[in-house]
Amino acid sequence: MHFFDYLCNRMDGFEHIIIDDTLKRFGDKELIDYTCHAYCHQGYSTFDYNGRSHRFEAGNCLILPRSYSSFATNLYESDDFKSDVVYVTSSFNAICLPTSNYAIKGHLSLYNNPVMRLKPDQQTVCADNFAYIRWRFSQTQHLFRHDALVNAIQRMIIDFYDFHALLEGDDKISSQNQQLMRQFIDMLESAEYRQHRELSYYADKLCVTPKYLSEVSKKISGLPANYWITRYTSLEISRLLRDHSLSFTDISDMFGFSSLSHFSRYVQNNLGAKPSEFRE
Repeated sequence: MHFFDYLCNRMDGFEHIIIDDTLKRFGDKELIDYTCHAYCHQGYSTFDYNGRSHRFEAGNCLILPRSYSSFATNLYESDDFKSDVVYVTSSFNAICLPTSNYAIKGHLSLYNNPVMRLKPDQQTVCADNFAYIRWRFSQTQHLFRHDALVNAIQRMIIDFYDFHALLEGDDKISSQNQQLMRQFIDMLESAEYRQHRELSYYADKLCVTPKYLSEVSKKISGLPANYWITRYTSLEISRLLRDHSLSFTDISDMFGFSSLSHFSRYVQNNLGAKPSEFRE
């Protein structure tokens, strides 16, 4: 069933979950706060993301955390492409997350590669989870619909954790470091990088030293904290540069650059081209 067939179900005020059968809504502004979860039944899709080309094919699952999907470009779907797609808001997703400190590692790992190639038994579990969510979502008269959907989404997320841990390896992360990294990522997710791109700013807000914050980031994600600040900033700028309704001055001011030339140097250093060249 296509996304538009579910519009009537959204009229009851429950807009935390959107069900679709295509990835063509990547980049929609109204979905900037949604995490995309998908399972491919047949065919394939390709897209560019985080500087790499990705192929999403039968037997794969896909997870793009909130705001990341706006950075996925050049989407192509084969004629026989068939998938289940579920978008979930960050607020609803938060209450569905299990009490596990694996979330941060999984979140950052998916940033580098949002596609997981599942084994046959995992494919069956994944397909069943998406079918269960569709069924629960369709029960508009269920007196405990909200709780039923929390259960359905949590079931999917727990299995995603299991898939990822088995495929990628489950290194133990201390709850203290996990909490620090989560707070750091939350600051970036709230777009504080638009005005603050110094590591010392984030360390000060989190009551740790810049060196300690970077060490924790590297331990959990394999990359220093500065990488994530620059990456979030660069991806957001690249998205805005593709919006021709915004001038370079508009974008520069949005990020608090002292001058247009400073903004141009930042783009060239981090995106590999001048703003005008990138926009072309």
